[in-house]
Amino acid sequence: MASFAPAPARPYSPPKPRPQPARRPARPRAAPRTRSRPQVAGGVFWIAIVALLLAGIVALNVAALRLNVQVEQLDGQRAKLAAKRDALQTELSTAVAAGRVEGLAINRLGLVAPDSTTYLELKPRKR
Repeated sequence: MASFAPAPARPYSPPKPRPQPARRPARPRAAPRTRSRPQVAGGVFWIAIVALLLAGIVALNVAALRLNVQVEQLDGQRAKLAAKRDALQTELSTAVAAGRVEGLAINRLGLVAPDSTTYLELKPRKR
């Protein structure tokens, strides 16, 4: 086995101080901002504008919905009136039918049907 001799001891020397980086000159600080209130007021202003616009859109949608309901009611009323008009037109055409008028004249009024028909031709008057 080999033996090693201890190394001679070196005298203690304190560590060398590290060089400090060069310091920048201190900047003068700006005055504190006093505009915080106008920014908040501006934000509130825009929130109010957007809220008013949204309320306007809702109001327009409600108005359109009311008009659509009214249009549907008027369409139903129009359909009922058209049906009533058609029924009255059918009743009128039945009432003025030639066969019905002739039957009423004979049965109710006691008139008789003519044996022959005579046509008269009228001449225009001279003025």
